[in-house]
Amino acid sequence: MPHLIIECSANLEGDLDIQAFCEHLRQTATEIDAFPLAGVRVRAFVTRYYSIADGNPKHCFIDISVRLRAGRPMDVRKAAAEKIFEAAKTYLNPLMTTRSIALSLEMRDIDPELSPKTSTIREHL
Repeated sequence: MPHLIIECSANLEGDLDIQAFCEHLRQTATEIDAFPLAGVRVRAFVTRYYSIADGNPKHCFIDISVRLRAGRPMDVRKAAAEKIFEAAKTYLNPLMTTRSIALSLEMRDIDPELSPKTSTIREHL
């Protein structure tokens, strides 16, 4: 872990390189000591149907969800959330100066007893 899941409104597709944004957040996550390299996953979903604020179709949203295996202290989680959010804001700043965008991030713990895992990624790094 962690998994970074990006959900964004479809009206961003022409202006935001979503793959490059995923790569930017992946790189940021790999710089966080509490995140094991082999566990980092970033994926994005474009939401086709949405309605924001006053219903103006020009409004956009980007919501980042960080799922993290439980056990890290609050200060570590808070620092990680802040680092990822700042990286997202920095990357998106040029677009946010010209577009109406709501950006949010939520980090949540995953109960390890209810989340079995297996992977061969470490053997291939």
